[in-house]
Amino acid sequence: MDLGRVTGTVVATQKNERLAGYKLLIVSLLTLEGKPTGAHVVALDTIGAGVGETVIVVRGSSARQAEGMGGVPVDASIIAIIDSIEVEGTIRYRKSDERWTMG
Repeated sequence: MDLGRVTGTVVATQKNERLAGYKLLIVSLLTLEGKPTGAHVVALDTIGAGVGETVIVVRGSSARQAEGMGGVPVDASIIAIIDSIEVEGTIRYRKSDERWTMG
């Protein structure tokens, strides 16, 4: 699983029919401190995420195990919108104030 921030969308009018109805989002991958790694992934949105949200992305075979993804040709899926991240008793991220803290 990877942490990421949704930074954009991909529009594809011609795509595999099993992708119909799903949004394709560009996700900038993040470190645990909330800093961009420089890597990006196009991920299938399975939960209704939007631009600017911090999310969890799964890739590979795990991406096809998300609810309703059986048989969908996908290599990355967004499976959660993050509310908070706590590491060793310290809150690193809280959605309510969009703040990352170093730990």
